[in-house]
Amino acid sequence: MATDRKKVAREKILLGSIVIRAGLSNVDRAFLLGGLLELARLSPATTEYQRLQDLGEIAFRSPVSERGDVTVSDAAQ
Repeated sequence: MATDRKKVAREKILLGSIVIRAGLSNVDRAFLLGGLLELARLSPATTEYQRLQDLGEIAFRSPVSERGDVTVSDAAQ
């Protein structure tokens, strides 16, 4: 039971850090959820899905600013 709670807590922390890294920690929560719902509709077989995945992989390899985020221009380099 405690192991399950730790796993869920770790997943939430990881997802929160992704939001911060994307520079979205201060945006309207409804806007953020709406964007995530749109992303959930993308099929992995689409070019848009692949483009966004590639951008994310680049961002994960990019340095993080002092605020903890990576800008799109940083990630696109």
